[in-house]
Amino acid sequence: MANIILHPDWYIPESFATPESAFLNRRRFLASMGMAGAGLMSTAGIGCAKDEPAPATKPAAGTAASSKYPAKRNPQFNSKLELTKEEAAASLNNFYEFFPNRAADIRKLTGKFVTSPWPIEIKGLVDKPMTVDAAELVSMFDLEERVYRFRCVEAWAMIVPWTGFPLSKLIEKASPKAEAKFVRFETFNRPDQAPGMARTLNSYPWPYFEGLRMDEALHPLTMVVTGIYGKPLPKQHGAPIRIIVPWKYGYKSIKSIVKMEFIDKQPKIFWEALQPAEYPFESNVDPSLPHPRWSQATERLIDSGDRVKTLPYNGYGDDVAKLYAKK
Repeated sequence: MANIILHPDWYIPESFATPESAFLNRRRFLASMGMAGAGLMSTAGIGCAKDEPAPATKPAAGTAASSKYPAKRNPQFNSKLELTKEEAAASLNNFYEFFPNRAADIRKLTGKFVTSPWPIEIKGLVDKPMTVDAAELVSMFDLEERVYRFRCVEAWAMIVPWTGFPLSKLIEKASPKAEAKFVRFETFNRPDQAPGMARTLNSYPWPYFEGLRMDEALHPLTMVVTGIYGKPLPKQHGAPIRIIVPWKYGYKSIKSIVKMEFIDKQPKIFWEALQPAEYPFESNVDPSLPHPRWSQATERLIDSGDRVKTLPYNGYGDDVAKLYAKK
C-alpha cells in the first residue's frame, strides 16, 4: 500500500511559494484589491510594505557574528518549500521609522542608522535583569533557520526563512518572577537617524512598542530573529534583532528592539494606542474577523495573485489555538 502523507494545517504547497517577480509592482497588486486609496494610506505604518523595487542591501555591518550564518534549517518548519526570493522580500517591507511617504525606498533611508553596538535592556519583574549587546546574544545561543508564513494585516502573505532562536531561551536566562504576566518590547528612539520618525514626532507616540502575554512569548514558535536568508538581518528587516510571532499580523513582530520589560499588566501597543478599533492587543490572524476597512477572509499570494482562504492563526492553529481557549 502506498504511503499517505498528511500535511499539517500550516503546510503550504510549493506552488504557493512566492517567486522573485512577486513584489516588483505592489501598487498594481493593491489596486487590484481595491485598497490603494486613502484608506490604505493611513495604514502605512503597520509594518508591511513599500511600493517600488530596488537592489538588495547588504546586512548591517557588525550586527552579528557572520560565522554563525547560514544556520542549519529546522526541518519541522516547511523546510522543503520554495522561498520568496531574497531580492523580492528585501523590496517589500515597511519600516515606518524610515518611511516618510509611499514612494520611498527604505533601503535608501537607513544610511545614518547605526546598528552596532546595540545594547538591549532586559528589566522589570525578573530575577536577573541585564543589558546585553545584540552581537553577544547571537554568541550566547545556537541559531537555527525556520521557514514561516508571514501574514500582513493588509491581506497579503509570503514565505520567509528567518534565523534566530526561541524567545523562551532568552526569557529563561532573565528568570521572570511569578507575577510577570506580559512582556513589553520597545524599539530605538533616534529621530536623527530615522527620517520617518523625525517627520512624525508630533503625531505618533515614538518609540514603537509592542507586547505579548507571557504564554505567547514563551511559545516555541515565537522567535528572536537575528538573520534572514542565511545572513544577518539587513537594516530594513529590523537589524540587528527583532521578534517574529508567526500566528499574528506582521505589526506584532517588532523590529530593532532595544528593550524588553516584564510586567504584570497588559500593555498598550503602538497601533492600538492610535487606532484601538483596528489594531487590538491580541491581533491574531483571524479570517472571521474583518478589519474595519477590508475583509480578512482571504489573502493574496503576491507571486501569482491567487486569492486563497486565510487560515485561522495563519495556519498555526494546531499549535497555538489552545492559548486562546475559553476557560
